[in-house]
Order: sequence, then structure tokens, then C-alpha cells
Amino acid sequence: MDDPRQRFTGLYDRHYRNVLGYALLRADGGTAEDVTSETFLVAWRRLDKVPDPPLPWLLGVARNLLAKQRTSRDRRQALVDRILALGGTLDHVGRDIAEQVVNRENALAALASLSDMDAEAMVLATWYGMPPEQAAVVMGCSTRTYNVRLHRARQRLEAALRQETAARSPEKGLFGRLEKA
Repeated sequence: MDDPRQRFTGLYDRHYRNVLGYALLRADGGTAEDVTSETFLVAWRRLDKVPDPPLPWLLGVARNLLAKQRTSRDRRQALVDRILALGGTLDHVGRDIAEQVVNRENALAALASLSDMDAEAMVLATWYGMPPEQAAVVMGCSTRTYNVRLHRARQRLEAALRQETAARSPEKGLFGRLEKA
């Protein structure tokens, strides 16, 4: 088959269910569909490099994409955990769900209050786990400048988190907050 579209269509028709099944064994339905779609996008982009037989290669691509998603999810959770930790210790024993929701809302509001530059510095360090040298390249500055930006961003985030926590403190109670609204 010389026509790339026909070759890809044949590849897709023969192996879509196998790749989706593989992904479904390792992730929820939506994630599995996304990974499967992305796997075939990679196959389309590298169609001339897809080996024969293609299924092991396709499953390897899907496996790598699932690993990237897992890593990304773990980094997001680590960022949320770090933000929550700025507000005090995390004692999950004896905490009710409402308190956890309020803490999460406080953390997200504090993060949203940061400037784009502060948020980017935080995300590169915590979400992507980049060392300062690499993060500085992404931000287009020196390593020293990046370190200063990150330090200041952390200070601003901590202050914003304290402010959010104070604004939504449980001492004010639900009715106190509603009366002011």
C-alpha cells in the first residue's frame, strides 16, 4: 500500500479495539479513549516508522502515553498537596469532607490569584519537576533569576493562601458569610 491514508485506515481498523482494550485495562473510559486517540495520532505522524507487525509498537506508544498521564496526574496532586500544606499540617484523621472541600477551594483560589509568571514558575518546579536550570530556559531567563522568581512566587502563594483561609475561616460560619454576600 503506497497511499498513506489507506495504510493508516487499515492500521486503525485492524488495531483500534486492541489498543483501546489495552488502555481500558489500565485507565478509566475517558482516559483510555484519549490515550487511544493519541496513540493513533502518533502512528499517523510516524506512519513511515511504524514497524511490521504494528500492534506491539502501538501498545508501546499507548503504554508510554498512559505513563505520562499518570505522572502528570501525580504531579498535579503533589502540587495541590503542597499548596494545602502551606496552610498547615494535613491531618486527615478526624477531618470531615466539608473541611477538605474548603481547604481545596482556598488552595485553588490562592493559586488562581497568582500572576501568570508566578504560576508558571510554580508549575515548572512542582508540576513538571524541572530543575532550576531547565525551568529558566523555559521562562527565558537565567537560573538565578528563575530561583528568585520561584522564591517570590512561593511567598506570594503562601500569603494568598493565608488570605483565602482567613476570608473563608470556619469561625465566621456559613451564615456570617451569607450575610456579607
